[in-house]
Amino acid sequence: MSKAAGSADSKTFESFAALGGKVAEWLCALAEASDRDFAVCLAGGSTPQGLYTCLAEPAIASRFPWNRVHWFWGDERFVPHDDSDSNYRMAHDAFLSQVPVPGGNIHPIPTENLSPEQAAAAYETTLKRFYGAERPHSGRPIFDVTFLGIGEDGHTASLFPGHPALKEERRWVLAVLGAMPEARITLTYPVLNSSRDLAFLVAGEGKMKILARAKAGDPNIPAARVRPAGRLHWFADRAAAPE
Repeated sequence: MSKAAGSADSKTFESFAALGGKVAEWLCALAEASDRDFAVCLAGGSTPQGLYTCLAEPAIASRFPWNRVHWFWGDERFVPHDDSDSNYRMAHDAFLSQVPVPGGNIHPIPTENLSPEQAAAAYETTLKRFYGAERPHSGRPIFDVTFLGIGEDGHTASLFPGHPALKEERRWVLAVLGAMPEARITLTYPVLNSSRDLAFLVAGEGKMKILARAKAGDPNIPAARVRPAGRLHWFADRAAAPE
């Protein structure tokens, strides 16, 4: 792997498989080093799925501190949890259903028997209750690790180019309507940024150009506007970051 200069940690892995395996090891090491509850915010998409599958493999699953790690989601499609498009279902099938994680440590975004706006409000309540405050404090991040992906249009979580959600500074969670065919629920910048370590996971040649623009800080790209309280990481495979 190679490391680029600058304030962000930029690592390129030789293959998609290596990306998932090495980042799973990285996450496990961080969780093992902590002596308290440890909060992880998950991303959807095929690249994070590779990481999640590695978390369920015996070499990592056998030593991961499942009993004190809590799992949240950065965004969700407004579909039932058993729907094939559900970010919760993807993580559940890839690793959460295969490891000894307590059910009370899994905090999915609710998507049934309420409106998108009600779902966003309910998840905001969940996050604030876990965190124990109404506003994020600069010295105490909400999440220990946040994983994000990046779309070919530069969106991350469900923060899309030109959408009003990009300007939200007060609310923690929003319903995103009109950006995609289905409604989405997303965490806002202030909450995503409240992370000790925030890692973008990027794979595939199709992401090469948008990754370069995001890392360069293009303000037109939602992913480039993420500014975590702690450390920022760009983890990519060789196809997405050839240099």
